Amino acid sequence: MFDNLRDSADSSFYEEEPNDLYKEPVPANGTRTKSAAKKQRSNNALILGMTAQQRFIVSLMLMFTVCIMGTLVMFVLGKMSLF
Repeated sequence: MFDNLRDSADSSFYEEEPNDLYKEPVPANGTRTKSAAKKQRSNNALILGMTAQQRFIVSLMLMFTVCIMGTLVMFVLGKMSLF
C-alpha cells in the first residue's frame, strides 16, 4: 500500500496533456501489451486518486467525526447527560 505513496503524491490532481515522446509503442494488430493492460486496470481502480484502502480509512474517519460531533451537540443542547 505504501510502495507508491511518494509517486502518487508527486502526481498532480489534474491530468496533464499526454506527451507522445514517452508513449509505449502499440502493436500493428491493435492488441495491447501486458504492461498496457495492467496500467489500464490500475488507473480504473483509482477514484479521487485514492485506492480502496485509502477511501475506506477516509470514510471511517468521517464516520467517527460525525458521531463525535453529534454526541457533543446533544450534550450542549441538553438532550443527553452523564447523570
